[in-house]
Amino acid sequence: MTARRTAWIIFLGIAAGVLVAAAARAQEEGSAEPLSRGPSLPEIALFDPRADPAYGAYQRGYYLTALELALKRAEAGNAAAQTLIGEIYDRGLGIPRDGKEAVAWYRLAADAGDGPGRLAYALKLIEGKDVERDLDEARRLLELAAGDGLALASFNLAQLIVEERPDPDGLAKALAHYRAAAESGVPDAAYAMAQIYAQGLGVEPDDAIARQWMLKAARAGVDTAEVELGIWLANGRGGDKDEKAAFGWIAKAARGGNAIARNRLAKMLVLGIGTTPDVVEAAKWHILARQSGLTDPWLDEFLAKLDETSRQKAIAAAQNWPSG
Repeated sequence: MTARRTAWIIFLGIAAGVLVAAAARAQEEGSAEPLSRGPSLPEIALFDPRADPAYGAYQRGYYLTALELALKRAEAGNAAAQTLIGEIYDRGLGIPRDGKEAVAWYRLAADAGDGPGRLAYALKLIEGKDVERDLDEARRLLELAAGDGLALASFNLAQLIVEERPDPDGLAKALAHYRAAAESGVPDAAYAMAQIYAQGLGVEPDDAIARQWMLKAARAGVDTAEVELGIWLANGRGGDKDEKAAFGWIAKAARGGNAIARNRLAKMLVLGIGTTPDVVEAAKWHILARQSGLTDPWLDEFLAKLDETSRQKAIAAAQNWPSG
């Protein structure tokens, strides 16, 4: 199942702050003046007096401040602070990365009943890096974290079940967890549900339902879903045929780097499916797809028969991509 691509590498990232923290870290790495030491506690409170000070510092990229504040809470038994410290050590934020130290903090948080800590420690046990692999304990913790309402725990629990039992019985047991994760907005879970209904894996095949889940996954940025949705729209599978929308989704995936999308986009531009035919653009996308390792004899022949002026324009556009 394609959704396995994120099976063991999805980490909660301590709620929504991971994107902010990542951006701050990138800024820190490109700056001569480090950002890992942040404002004082009163200054942090000015940003949002409702926010936990350690987490507030973390969100803004002040990792040493976050660590200092979290340590005080963690030593007093605060499980969420223990998870936050594990995240800081695990990602090497403001300090050298220390996977074993991260695992130790995740384990403390998991033992204390913190949902994100359980998820993070379970993923470490599945990965078998910095700690001995233990799938039984990982599954137990994922079940607890899923019970806490963590959608990523539900998704990874489903993945683990299918990994252990890649048969109809395993899929039937995993289905409820995939559904829970998908309904909570996990993009790869939505894509998994699309595949389940498209292929009739443990359920009655239903292209209309599959297409609804595919649309959710595509809107969430899953590039394989964008490509498949485009193909389904072009063929009228699971609903009305819409070649213009099909072209839009495949073009989006192609711009994002998906080689299959680039190949399909080239063909749509040659044939004028959902768009006005454009041989130079078609040749450009074929060249880009071929550079990604995806060959296509039909498009190779098209490129070979193209007039020299158009071919050179296409080559130049491909060389100058993404500006071309």
